[in-house]
Parts: sequence; structure tokens; C-alpha cells
Amino acid sequence: MNEVVETLRKIEEKYKLFQQQQFTFIRALERTREEAHDMIRPVSSIVQVQCYKDHHCYNSTDRRILNMFISICNELRCLCQRMETVHAGDSVTKGLLEKCKVLLNDSNDLTALRATYPHGVVNHLSLEEARHRYGGVVSVLPIVLDSMREWVTHSKLKVLYIVSPGCARCKKETPTSPEAPAALISTKNENTVKLQEKDFKKFMAANQRPQKKKAPWRPPGKHP
Repeated sequence: MNEVVETLRKIEEKYKLFQQQQFTFIRALERTREEAHDMIRPVSSIVQVQCYKDHHCYNSTDRRILNMFISICNELRCLCQRMETVHAGDSVTKGLLEKCKVLLNDSNDLTALRATYPHGVVNHLSLEEARHRYGGVVSVLPIVLDSMREWVTHSKLKVLYIVSPGCARCKKETPTSPEAPAALISTKNENTVKLQEKDFKKFMAANQRPQKKKAPWRPPGKHP
């Protein structure tokens, strides 16, 4: 689990750098779409970005930022696979991973996808760009990262819930010190001795023969 968390943290750092260069990313898509004579349809899939980079990109800056986007997508796919092996999961975590895998599928249609608050990636686009061209492609990474964070949070809570009751039982059953049993036995023996002495006194008192009382002394002579 720690490895998954650390990998996710590194990808998030990389995404922050990418997010700061969103304008560069959009300009790169504009130029490569123009080179491809593909200005009408929106950028609706990851494979479309890959195609622009491989066949219609002639600018080193454009190639770098498009590579960065594709690299983050690939790293997130690998992390999805890692998450599946680390934690068997329940319906919640499985649903989150399935959502991530669908969104990161090369040919998945991202046209209608939009990242909402607190993400501002769509708001940084012009109205035309947001509605018809790039709203989906800039939304896929923040939405996937949100789902992965949720997966980590839920998985940690699940593990904590399973472990905690066991630990509580162990603490309850474990003696506070190795001397505790001896102390308990000693106290018990002392109580037993006291009870035995008490019972013995009761027994003697109940079974002791009554002694005859001597008559008081009287001087010799006749007495009425």
C-alpha cells in the first residue's frame, strides 16, 4: 500500500507541472490538429493525442508537452494494475478502479467528460474550446486522480477496520506484566487460608462439648 501511495504522489506532482502548462498543451493540440487537417472534430480520446504527436508534430515544445500527457496516462494505467494486486478490494474500490480503467482506455470517448469544482481546468479554456474541442481531454487526468485518491482513502479505512478489532482483543487478553498471574495466585491462596481458618473456628465452636458449670462454694453445714 505504501508503494501505491508513493507512486500516486509522484504522478500527482508530475500532473501539477503539466497543469501549469495547460495553455502550452492546448496550443500544441491546435497546431497538430491543423497539420492533420482535423480542425472540425473535438479531441475526444487519448489515442487521438498520440496520433497527433506521432504523425503531425514538428515542434519540440509541442512534442514535449504531448509526451508528458501520454506519459501520465501510461503511468496511471500501470498504477491501476498495481492497485488491483495490492488490495483485493470491495465493491467500492473495484468500482473506482473500473472507472479509472475505462477513462484511461486509449479509445474511450472523452467528448462529454468535464472536470468540475474544485478543478479549474475547464474554466481556463475559452467557451468554444471548453464546449467543442478540449473540455474532455483536459478533464480526464484530474478525474482519474480523484478516483485514485478515493481508492487509497477507502482501502486504508478498510484495512484499519479489519486490524483494529484484533488489536483490541490482543490488548485485552494480554497480561499487563509477567508477574500478574503469580500475583493473582498469591492473593487467591491468601484468601483460601483465611476462609479455612474461619471455617475451622466455626466448626470448633459448633462441635465443642459444653462444660459443666461448677456450683458456687458454700461453707459446710446445713443449708435450706
